[in-house]
Amino acid sequence: MAVSYKKLWILLIEKNMKKTDLRIQSGISTGALAKLGKNENVNTEVLAKICKALDCKIEDIMEMVPDDTRM
Repeated sequence: MAVSYKKLWILLIEKNMKKTDLRIQSGISTGALAKLGKNENVNTEVLAKICKALDCKIEDIMEMVPDDTRM
């Protein structure tokens, strides 16, 4: 199984936010944002900060997908 953050990018579009806005509002590092952009693993603290900043649940920003459908 792999992680996909496609839901996060869709949510940002819906909220009319840029990735930089998310980084500043949530307080995550540029490295963490880069990992998210590559669908790489990040720690739960990063995910919690994003959920707090966007006022959403973790399932609203990520999902587990089979390795062959990684987005």
